[in-house]
Amino acid sequence: MPFSKVQGKNNQHKVAIYALSTCVWCKMTKQYLKDNNVEFEYLDVDLCTPEEKEQARQKILGKGGTLNYPTTIVDDQKVITGFRKDLLKEALQL
Repeated sequence: MPFSKVQGKNNQHKVAIYALSTCVWCKMTKQYLKDNNVEFEYLDVDLCTPEEKEQARQKILGKGGTLNYPTTIVDDQKVITGFRKDLLKEALQL
């Protein structure tokens, strides 16, 4: 899947965001991470091929998440659904 990478000085955690390109909550999540200088990868699922969408779906569901956006996965373990500054702050020790 074609993830886009955003560089940041805060890179002690692996952060992946599954988002929609038109979703305001997804944009707010990305901006929050940028504002806190967190390095992350993101995938705009609505811009993917059907096969890539299915891979994203399987990855989210396989981690115990639901198909809501944004879905942020921290260190390949913690799943955060929606724009949740409190949970992001805790998971990333901001």
